[in-house]
Amino acid sequence: MAQIGRKPMKKYIVRLSVEEREALKRLVSSGKGSARMFTRAHVLLKADVGEEGPGWPDEKISEAFDVTVQTIERIRKQLVEEGFDSVLRRRKYTQKVSRKKIDGDVEAHLIALACSEAPEGYTQWSLRLLAGKMVELGYVDSISHEAVRRALKKTS
Repeated sequence: MAQIGRKPMKKYIVRLSVEEREALKRLVSSGKGSARMFTRAHVLLKADVGEEGPGWPDEKISEAFDVTVQTIERIRKQLVEEGFDSVLRRRKYTQKVSRKKIDGDVEAHLIALACSEAPEGYTQWSLRLLAGKMVELGYVDSISHEAVRRALKKTS
């Protein structure tokens, strides 16, 4: 049973080498760089539990540098998992590329289907009915009604 008043052990411990500590001190004193980089450098310097590090608790670092404890935990985790250099550099943003399910051929079949008579029991095609029929006819493996809407909107 957990004892009351004791904090759980941190999973990601910051232990900076002498070279890493000196690099962070130079960075902080240089005054050149982004605010994000300075904040991360300060957090690492204060979270360091190595020989020269103060080993501040996350709550104290949070108050001192106006960041959340969760941010401090993420910085420690990134240092341990990805290494020293990755903590100070921004990750390159890559936008998720979605696969287009509707190409020219499928779009032509969709338009032809939308212009045809609605199925028995319906007065007109709904987007969901069109999506289901496109799958049923084997033009696509799966498709959302929203993708059908976008395709039909393009063609007016």
